[in-house]
Amino acid sequence: MPTVGLPSPFSPAFFGFLRRFYESLSICRAIYRNFKPQVVLGMGGFTSTAPVLAGRIRGIATFIHESNAVPGKANRLTARMVRAVMLGFKECAPFFPKAHTEVTGTPVRTELVHLDRQAARQKLGLREDLTTLLVMGGSQGASGINQAMIKSLPFLNGVPLQVIHLSGGRDERLVADNYRRENVPAYVAAFHHRMEEVYSAADLLVARAGAASLAEFAAFSLPGILIPFPYATDDHQTRNAEIYARAQAAILLKESEVSGELLARKIRELIQDPERIQQMAANSSCLAPKDAAGRVVTTMEKYTTHEARL
Repeated sequence: MPTVGLPSPFSPAFFGFLRRFYESLSICRAIYRNFKPQVVLGMGGFTSTAPVLAGRIRGIATFIHESNAVPGKANRLTARMVRAVMLGFKECAPFFPKAHTEVTGTPVRTELVHLDRQAARQKLGLREDLTTLLVMGGSQGASGINQAMIKSLPFLNGVPLQVIHLSGGRDERLVADNYRRENVPAYVAAFHHRMEEVYSAADLLVARAGAASLAEFAAFSLPGILIPFPYATDDHQTRNAEIYARAQAAILLKESEVSGELLARKIRELIQDPERIQQMAANSSCLAPKDAAGRVVTTMEKYTTHEARL
């Protein structure tokens, strides 16, 4: 389907949005005539609004899932068309005062299974007995995390630490060169497609605060330092990170306030306090509802009557 993003209604691009939205709606209605779904689940963004609306027109049970602490514009609008809104965080419920809400958590991929920590470190060429920090910037804003970590390295001299750093493609060589210069042992890669390996190998992390990533961190009981992407819509990453910080599962740092010295100090304080890491890891685990995918299915069954109009 055409990707649909909502521009300003005063922008000339708005007419293109309407055209693509109508095209998506027509495609969905054609698919539903043949496929005859019993439920439609939208996962956010205006690209998912057309499938939900097409389902509503046919009398199919419709649902949306909002994984962030603050919902986007698409889900706020689409909530009017659905039987229930499923939430990654209970803190999001007040944004849907007229909708039925169910806290399901955010499902994570089935291939993300815990591996033996020592074996995972061996696969990455790392020592088995050294505290391991995972650094990653996610799909957005990797550069900001990369620069903050590079600036922190001179202040981590002598700290018993090894790093897994997923830098994104643009900064991979720069990041690797800086670890070598500062003699900090590290596995540096643009991306790593078997994320269960890096999650299993790590003791703590420095990362952004996207909802999908946070769900994965919690599933692997990973605590650490969250630096929200400052340009996320409605600053939703900060709201996500605040939930983890309040639960004492993470330390929240604003990118505008991060210096190399501050980041290094926070990393050093955690490494020097293994009991704190252990407690934060337990707190992180509590933020991951068990079987979120199963909860999503149960919620859809709860609100579905299987009476779609043919």
